[in-house]
Amino acid sequence: MDFNLIEFSGSLGDLGTFIPLVVSLVIVTGMDGGTILVFAGLFNILTGILFNQPIPVQPMKAIAAVAIAEGLMPGEIAAAGFASGLVVFLLGISGLITWVEQHVPRPVVRGIQLGVGLKLAMKGISLVMESHWLDLDGRLVAILAMIFILLSGRFKRVPIALIIFSAGILISFLNPSLSLDQLNLGWGGPHLLFPSLMEWESGILRGAVPQLPLTLLNSVIAICALSQDLFPGKGIKIKAMATSVGLMNLFGSFFGAMPVCHGSGGLAAQYRFGARTGGSVVMLGLIKILIGVLFGSAAIAILTVYPKSIIGILLMFSGLELSLPARDVSDKMAFQIVAATAIGILAVNSAVGFFLGLVMSWFILKRNVED
Repeated sequence: MDFNLIEFSGSLGDLGTFIPLVVSLVIVTGMDGGTILVFAGLFNILTGILFNQPIPVQPMKAIAAVAIAEGLMPGEIAAAGFASGLVVFLLGISGLITWVEQHVPRPVVRGIQLGVGLKLAMKGISLVMESHWLDLDGRLVAILAMIFILLSGRFKRVPIALIIFSAGILISFLNPSLSLDQLNLGWGGPHLLFPSLMEWESGILRGAVPQLPLTLLNSVIAICALSQDLFPGKGIKIKAMATSVGLMNLFGSFFGAMPVCHGSGGLAAQYRFGARTGGSVVMLGLIKILIGVLFGSAAIAILTVYPKSIIGILLMFSGLELSLPARDVSDKMAFQIVAATAIGILAVNSAVGFFLGLVMSWFILKRNVED
């Protein structure tokens, strides 16, 4: 486990997805920003120690998306996170998750990586295109950030993500809409949160049900495959990954923590920007806890004005990194499965892409057997 500037810089590569979702959850649903940061930091530390790889801790995207779009209450979010965590935990400790992995064809997994990677990259580009050319948070800033990232290939010992992220913080403080004198500093600590019967029903149906396929595919199966690609011979076992995802949500949901998972996109992002060991996410976790305790929800107010141009560029390169493993599928028929899976993800979502990939696999495999 290494602790240096390059590792810390790499850990920041995942913030392109972390910041927008956390900020939106706090603003729309009323969740406590300090609690979200402290628990996310704690999970970062435990994950880094357990796996000794730059495994990210990310918001559960389907639950976050529903919560933001439909304005779920904190109790409903807690119910969704706990229910999702319980199912994944039981699949992990029982070993059933291994059966799931064995019956998902590798081209489908590669298609998930390609589809999710391209979707992240497209989201990043759309964030950049929302801005004007010469604003503080504009396209020119995005182009400069992109040039720095491309140059980092020649200067591997330069903590490029740390430099870019710090520049974004500076731009945030220069934003005239940020009023520092109105920020309330400090964290009030965690509060026990237990959902009502109606919140259990709503949270499970609206949050947990759409989240589970995404968690199993991207946060367990795909990230384990990527871990093996990036660290040959040291890939994380799928049972351990599922158990980790489950325990985080079983422990944190009733204290106001956001539902979290380990995403393959986050691992690709952190690896892309220099993270190689668990020390990267341990350092990131300590910083999250420090910011959460000292600033509380005031930290979210600062992140609200964080430049979308920089977030967009980080997302774009993270997505491209995640899509790279699909290049090892050279067989024509197998690549059709990869393409079908990716197209379904791009057109609709991960569950639809997974279904299309499985259907393609079944017909192709059956035809090969008959031939």
